[in-house]
Amino acid sequence: MNITLLSYTNLNICSQAIRTCWQSFDKSDNGGEKDRELIDRVGNKYKHSSTLEHLNYTFYIQGISRACLQELARHRMASLSVKSSRYTLKELKTEESFLPIDETNLQRAEKFLVFTENLKVNEASIKALENLRILLKDNISNDLAKFAMPESYKTELTWSINARSLQNFLHLRSSKSALWEIRNLALEIYNHIPKEHQFIFEDLICKNKGDL
Repeated sequence: MNITLLSYTNLNICSQAIRTCWQSFDKSDNGGEKDRELIDRVGNKYKHSSTLEHLNYTFYIQGISRACLQELARHRMASLSVKSSRYTLKELKTEESFLPIDETNLQRAEKFLVFTENLKVNEASIKALENLRILLKDNISNDLAKFAMPESYKTELTWSINARSLQNFLHLRSSKSALWEIRNLALEIYNHIPKEHQFIFEDLICKNKGDL
């Protein structure tokens, strides 16, 4: 998978929102150490986490499976704009057969599929990919053919989320009980958060680092 941070809100917007409550603007250092401490104290330690909703992040996420996308969509306090299978399945229609399953065809299939550590599951995904390719070759419309897409089929999306919801996502999805792919995604998302923002989330990640 590949993660790109497209945009994020400056910390001083969050500290401004917090200081609005007490009208303590004169104590601000414009997103510096004093404001960082304020955000941590109010947003994290005192659990007034609604103030963290003023911080927003937008990521471009490439190369996750549709299975992982389904898990990601359960975090409803976020906005997702996803690559359309209806308009993009033509990328598969021009391919040659993925059978027999040999080293060359494995490498070709990996362009379209997220593989697991289980060889039998990967082989089943390749067979499903071949069935989908045949449907498209037979001029079955994308709208119908997509019902035969394997869950391992790769997709990409632009994902926007505020800091409060991102805390919830990172806490749940960095757990060893989460799907392995979304655990990897959670860690990559954290690694792409601006360094000066990571203090807002680091305790949530550190609790689970040994599991990743």
